[in-house]
Amino acid sequence: MAKILITGSSDGIGQAAAQLLITQGHTVYLHARNATRAKEAQAATPGAAGVLTGDLTSLTSTKDLAAQANSHGPWDAVIHNAGLGPSNTLGKTTDGFPSTFQVNSLAPYVLTALMAKPKRLLYLSSSLHSGGSDSLTNLQEEKSSPMSAYSDSKLHDILLANAVARYWPSVQSCSLDPGWIATKMGGSGAPGKTSTPAKAIAEFAVGRSAVFGERTAVYGNPQGARTPHRGALDEGTQDEFVRLCGEFSGVPFPK
Repeated sequence: MAKILITGSSDGIGQAAAQLLITQGHTVYLHARNATRAKEAQAATPGAAGVLTGDLTSLTSTKDLAAQANSHGPWDAVIHNAGLGPSNTLGKTTDGFPSTFQVNSLAPYVLTALMAKPKRLLYLSSSLHSGGSDSLTNLQEEKSSPMSAYSDSKLHDILLANAVARYWPSVQSCSLDPGWIATKMGGSGAPGKTSTPAKAIAEFAVGRSAVFGERTAVYGNPQGARTPHRGALDEGTQDEFVRLCGEFSGVPFPK
Protein backbone atom coordinates (compact mmCIF):
# COMPACT_ATOMS: atom_id res chain seq x y z
CA MET A 1 0.00 0.00 0.00
CA ALA A 2 1.18 3.53 -0.79
CA LYS A 3 1.32 6.69 1.33
CA ILE A 4 0.19 9.74 -0.62
CA LEU A 5 -0.23 13.48 -0.10
CA ILE A 6 -2.56 15.40 -2.43
CA THR A 7 -2.54 19.19 -2.23
CA GLY A 8 -5.78 21.05 -2.86
CA SER A 9 -7.83 18.00 -1.94
CA SER A 10 -10.66 19.60 0.02
CA ASP A 11 -12.86 19.31 -3.07
CA GLY A 12 -12.82 18.70 -6.83
CA ILE A 13 -10.30 16.50 -8.61
CA GLY A 14 -8.00 16.21 -5.61
CA GLN A 15 -10.77 14.98 -3.35
CA ALA A 16 -12.02 12.52 -5.99
CA ALA A 17 -8.52 11.06 -6.36
CA ALA A 18 -8.16 10.82 -2.58
CA GLN A 19 -11.48 9.00 -2.24
CA LEU A 20 -10.51 6.50 -4.93
CA LEU A 21 -7.14 5.78 -3.34
CA ILE A 22 -8.72 5.35 0.09
CA THR A 23 -11.20 2.78 -1.25
CA GLN A 24 -8.18 0.87 -2.60
CA GLY A 25 -6.67 0.73 0.88
CA HIS A 26 -3.91 3.34 0.53
CA THR A 27 -2.92 5.87 3.18
CA VAL A 28 -3.94 9.32 1.97
CA TYR A 29 -3.37 12.70 3.54
CA LEU A 30 -5.40 15.65 2.34
CA HIS A 31 -4.47 19.33 2.21
CA ALA A 32 -6.66 22.36 2.83
CA ARG A 33 -5.84 26.04 3.08
CA ASN A 34 -7.19 26.56 6.61
CA ALA A 35 -8.71 24.76 9.61
CA THR A 36 -12.31 25.28 8.48
CA ARG A 37 -11.64 23.77 5.07
CA ALA A 38 -9.68 20.97 6.73
CA LYS A 39 -12.69 19.95 8.82
CA GLU A 40 -14.90 19.99 5.73
CA ALA A 41 -12.37 17.91 3.79
CA GLN A 42 -12.06 15.31 6.53
CA ALA A 43 -15.85 15.01 6.82
CA ALA A 44 -16.23 14.65 3.04
CA THR A 45 -13.46 12.07 2.75
CA PRO A 46 -13.99 9.29 5.29
CA GLY A 47 -10.89 7.20 5.77
CA ALA A 48 -8.36 9.94 5.08
CA ALA A 49 -5.38 9.59 7.41
CA GLY A 50 -5.34 13.30 8.13
CA VAL A 51 -5.46 16.81 6.70
CA LEU A 52 -2.45 19.13 6.50
CA THR A 53 -3.19 22.85 6.42
CA GLY A 54 -1.37 25.60 4.58
CA ASP A 55 -2.33 28.73 2.68
CA LEU A 56 -0.34 28.69 -0.55
CA THR A 57 -0.76 32.44 -1.01
CA SER A 58 1.74 32.80 1.86
CA LEU A 59 5.38 31.73 1.66
CA THR A 60 5.53 31.33 5.43
CA SER A 61 2.45 29.09 5.44
CA THR A 62 3.73 27.09 2.47
CA LYS A 63 7.04 26.46 4.23
CA ASP A 64 5.12 25.36 7.32
CA LEU A 65 3.07 22.97 5.17
CA ALA A 66 6.33 21.42 3.92
CA ALA A 67 7.43 20.93 7.52
CA GLN A 68 4.10 19.28 8.38
CA ALA A 69 4.48 17.00 5.37
CA ASN A 70 7.98 15.97 6.38
CA SER A 71 6.76 15.12 9.88
CA HIS A 72 4.17 12.75 8.41
CA GLY A 73 6.39 11.22 5.71
CA PRO A 74 8.08 9.54 4.01
CA TRP A 75 5.78 9.62 0.99
CA ASP A 76 5.42 7.28 -1.92
CA ALA A 77 3.80 10.04 -3.97
CA VAL A 78 3.04 13.74 -3.72
CA ILE A 79 0.40 15.13 -6.05
CA HIS A 80 0.63 18.90 -6.59
CA ASN A 81 -3.01 19.54 -7.43
CA ALA A 82 -3.78 22.83 -5.62
CA GLY A 83 -4.25 25.85 -7.85
CA LEU A 84 -6.11 29.01 -8.72
CA GLY A 85 -8.17 28.98 -11.91
CA PRO A 86 -8.20 31.18 -15.02
CA SER A 87 -10.84 33.47 -13.50
CA ASN A 88 -8.72 34.37 -10.46
CA THR A 89 -8.71 38.09 -9.67
CA LEU A 90 -7.10 38.09 -6.22
CA GLY A 91 -4.29 40.42 -7.30
CA LYS A 92 -0.99 40.30 -5.44
CA THR A 93 -0.30 38.36 -2.26
CA THR A 94 1.16 39.81 0.92
CA ASP A 95 4.51 38.48 -0.30
CA GLY A 96 4.22 40.77 -3.32
CA PHE A 97 3.69 38.16 -6.03
CA PRO A 98 0.73 37.78 -8.41
CA SER A 99 -1.54 35.29 -6.64
CA THR A 100 -1.80 32.90 -9.59
CA PHE A 101 1.98 32.74 -9.90
CA GLN A 102 2.49 32.24 -6.18
CA VAL A 103 -0.08 29.46 -5.75
CA ASN A 104 0.28 27.65 -9.08
CA SER A 105 4.00 28.08 -9.78
CA LEU A 106 5.99 29.12 -6.73
CA ALA A 107 4.22 27.04 -4.06
CA PRO A 108 4.83 23.68 -5.81
CA TYR A 109 8.49 24.65 -6.15
CA VAL A 110 8.80 25.51 -2.44
CA LEU A 111 7.07 22.31 -1.36
CA THR A 112 9.21 20.20 -3.68
CA ALA A 113 12.44 21.84 -2.55
CA LEU A 114 11.68 21.57 1.18
CA MET A 115 10.07 18.14 1.36
CA ALA A 116 12.02 14.90 1.44
CA LYS A 117 12.08 13.17 -1.95
CA PRO A 118 9.10 10.90 -2.58
CA LYS A 119 9.19 8.10 -5.12
CA ARG A 120 6.79 9.92 -7.43
CA LEU A 121 5.84 13.56 -8.06
CA LEU A 122 2.92 14.69 -10.20
CA TYR A 123 2.20 18.32 -11.09
CA LEU A 124 -1.27 19.20 -12.38
CA SER A 125 -1.03 21.34 -15.50
CA SER A 126 -3.57 22.16 -18.23
CA SER A 127 -3.87 22.09 -22.00
CA LEU A 128 -4.11 25.88 -21.68
CA HIS A 129 -0.39 25.88 -20.95
CA SER A 130 0.10 25.79 -24.72
CA GLY A 131 -1.01 29.44 -24.82
CA GLY A 132 1.43 30.40 -22.08
CA SER A 133 4.70 32.27 -22.46
CA ASP A 134 8.06 30.66 -21.74
CA SER A 135 9.56 34.10 -21.13
CA LEU A 136 10.55 34.27 -17.48
CA THR A 137 10.94 38.03 -17.31
CA ASN A 138 8.71 40.05 -14.99
CA LEU A 139 7.28 37.05 -13.14
CA GLN A 140 6.62 39.38 -10.21
CA GLU A 141 4.34 41.57 -12.32
CA GLU A 142 0.66 40.90 -12.92
CA LYS A 143 -0.25 39.65 -16.38
CA SER A 144 -2.56 41.36 -18.85
CA SER A 145 -5.41 38.99 -17.99
CA PRO A 146 -6.25 36.21 -15.51
CA MET A 147 -6.27 33.73 -18.39
CA SER A 148 -2.73 34.59 -19.49
CA ALA A 149 -1.55 34.33 -15.88
CA TYR A 150 -3.14 30.90 -15.59
CA SER A 151 -1.72 29.67 -18.91
CA ASP A 152 1.77 30.83 -17.94
CA SER A 153 1.53 29.14 -14.54
CA LYS A 154 0.51 25.82 -16.04
CA LEU A 155 3.53 26.00 -18.36
CA HIS A 156 5.65 26.68 -15.28
CA ASP A 157 4.35 23.47 -13.73
CA ILE A 158 5.66 21.45 -16.67
CA LEU A 159 8.99 23.28 -16.52
CA LEU A 160 9.26 22.36 -12.85
CA ALA A 161 8.28 18.72 -13.39
CA ASN A 162 10.85 18.33 -16.14
CA ALA A 163 13.58 20.07 -14.16
CA VAL A 164 12.96 17.86 -11.13
CA ALA A 165 13.13 14.78 -13.34
CA ARG A 166 16.63 15.81 -14.44
CA TYR A 167 17.86 16.82 -11.00
CA TRP A 168 16.45 13.79 -9.20
CA PRO A 169 16.70 10.77 -11.54
CA SER A 170 15.57 8.46 -8.73
CA VAL A 171 12.18 10.27 -8.60
CA GLN A 172 9.51 9.87 -11.26
CA SER A 173 8.37 13.43 -12.01
CA CYS A 174 5.59 14.07 -14.53
CA SER A 175 2.86 16.61 -15.34
CA LEU A 176 -0.81 15.94 -16.08
CA ASP A 177 -3.54 17.87 -17.86
CA PRO A 178 -6.71 16.62 -16.14
CA GLY A 179 -8.97 17.99 -18.88
CA TRP A 180 -11.88 20.42 -18.63
CA ILE A 181 -13.68 19.01 -15.62
CA ALA A 182 -16.94 20.02 -13.93
CA THR A 183 -15.56 21.35 -10.63
CA LYS A 184 -15.67 24.65 -8.79
CA MET A 185 -12.71 25.75 -10.91
CA GLY A 186 -13.87 24.27 -14.21
CA GLY A 187 -17.50 25.32 -13.86
CA SER A 188 -20.69 23.28 -13.96
CA GLY A 189 -20.80 23.42 -17.77
CA ALA A 190 -17.53 21.54 -18.24
CA PRO A 191 -17.97 18.22 -20.06
CA GLY A 192 -15.58 16.10 -18.00
CA LYS A 193 -16.19 14.20 -14.77
CA THR A 194 -13.77 14.11 -11.85
CA SER A 195 -13.61 10.33 -12.06
CA THR A 196 -11.48 10.46 -15.23
CA PRO A 197 -8.50 12.47 -13.92
CA ALA A 198 -8.95 10.91 -10.47
CA LYS A 199 -8.24 7.50 -11.97
CA ALA A 200 -5.14 8.78 -13.80
CA ILE A 201 -3.84 10.44 -10.62
CA ALA A 202 -4.50 7.35 -8.50
CA GLU A 203 -2.73 5.05 -10.94
CA PHE A 204 0.32 7.33 -10.98
CA ALA A 205 0.33 7.66 -7.20
CA VAL A 206 0.68 3.91 -6.70
CA GLY A 207 3.15 3.34 -9.55
CA ARG A 208 0.77 1.79 -12.06
CA SER A 209 0.24 4.64 -14.50
CA ALA A 210 -1.35 3.80 -17.84
CA VAL A 211 -0.38 7.30 -19.03
CA PHE A 212 3.27 7.48 -17.98
CA GLY A 213 4.35 3.94 -17.20
CA GLU A 214 7.74 4.21 -15.51
CA ARG A 215 8.84 7.18 -17.62
CA THR A 216 9.80 10.52 -16.12
CA ALA A 217 9.69 14.08 -17.49
CA VAL A 218 6.52 13.24 -19.43
CA TYR A 219 3.45 15.44 -19.91
CA GLY A 220 0.10 13.89 -20.68
CA ASN A 221 -3.64 13.73 -20.10
CA PRO A 222 -5.76 10.79 -18.96
CA GLN A 223 -5.78 9.48 -22.54
CA GLY A 224 -1.99 9.29 -22.85
CA ALA A 225 1.31 11.15 -23.21
CA ARG A 226 1.27 14.41 -25.19
CA THR A 227 3.84 16.84 -26.55
CA PRO A 228 3.91 20.02 -24.45
CA HIS A 229 4.78 23.60 -25.37
CA ARG A 230 8.29 23.42 -26.79
CA GLY A 231 9.54 25.87 -24.17
CA ALA A 232 8.82 23.29 -21.48
CA LEU A 233 11.43 21.00 -23.04
CA ASP A 234 14.24 23.57 -23.00
CA GLU A 235 16.67 22.69 -20.22
CA GLY A 236 18.00 26.24 -19.99
CA THR A 237 14.48 27.57 -19.41
CA GLN A 238 13.85 24.86 -16.83
CA ASP A 239 17.04 25.78 -14.98
CA GLU A 240 16.23 29.48 -15.07
CA PHE A 241 12.74 28.89 -13.71
CA VAL A 242 14.14 26.89 -10.80
CA ARG A 243 16.80 29.55 -10.16
CA LEU A 244 14.21 32.33 -10.07
CA CYS A 245 11.90 30.39 -7.77
CA GLY A 246 14.81 29.82 -5.42
CA GLU A 247 15.62 33.53 -5.49
CA PHE A 248 12.00 34.62 -4.92
CA SER A 249 11.33 32.15 -2.11
CA GLY A 250 14.72 32.09 -0.42
CA VAL A 251 14.64 28.30 -0.79
CA PRO A 252 17.43 26.90 -2.99
CA PHE A 253 16.71 23.66 -4.83
CA PRO A 254 18.59 20.69 -3.33
CA LYS A 255 20.07 19.13 -6.45
